[in-house]
Amino acid sequence: MASVTARSWALCTASLLNLLFVFISGADFIRFLSFRPIYHNITGETTLCQDSIPWSVALKDSSVLWSLVVDLSLLALFTVQHSLLAWSPVKQALQSVLGALNRTAYCFTTALALQLLTSYWQPVTGAPCLWSVRHAPWSIWFPLLCFALHFLCWAIICSILMIFDYSELLGIKQVYYECLGLGDPFSQKPLPAQRLLSHLRHPVFLELAVILWLLPALSLDRLLLAGTLSAYVALAHSLDKQDLAYLCAQLKGKVWFLSEPQRGSVEQNGSNHKEKVG
Repeated sequence: MASVTARSWALCTASLLNLLFVFISGADFIRFLSFRPIYHNITGETTLCQDSIPWSVALKDSSVLWSLVVDLSLLALFTVQHSLLAWSPVKQALQSVLGALNRTAYCFTTALALQLLTSYWQPVTGAPCLWSVRHAPWSIWFPLLCFALHFLCWAIICSILMIFDYSELLGIKQVYYECLGLGDPFSQKPLPAQRLLSHLRHPVFLELAVILWLLPALSLDRLLLAGTLSAYVALAHSLDKQDLAYLCAQLKGKVWFLSEPQRGSVEQNGSNHKEKVG
């Protein structure tokens, strides 16, 4: 009994520490994608690009090429990790070894890859920007518009993660079910939900695309980042008619559930009013 309790405490500790690490990494990723380029564009604290340098000269600059090689390597590390660990043979092999911590390990390695990406990313400042909004009054208003839309998109992404059961996405529910002896939570979902979650890996394609591309200035390294992540998410984004029908049914059910108490209160108030009249 003591060994079971110790194992449960170890699993819970690992899961909660991973949750903290994922939260910190997510905050750093938001700062990297949204706050850093928009804030620097408003304040002008750092030089984002050099429009005076021709493209023919910039693409021959060794510092520019080295930065692109480093950035491409970091993107390759993230995409390989994110895809390899989600591949069914690898996932089954890790499941047999890690058990309930399989999803926790996946989230930890993803957060670690994002930490490496945001920490060692090399901005390309020795090349022109593909576009840059620098003329008044748009030099102030457009970054503020970008900030507002980025904030909205991140709010939508967080809401979608909540709807898609963030505790299971982060591996917390798997550990909780393991400690209670309830088995795998994924196997207890209805078959349409299992089918949807088995191949829908990125439900936030549109919002992420807005965040990646809607910037006051798009430098060469940001073009590489936006193009690579957009292509990766687009290739992994797959919905068919059955998935869409299931999502629509779930949405209708949630709307009905939220509106039902209001209907009940309205009907109760109506009956009370009739009793007073009578």
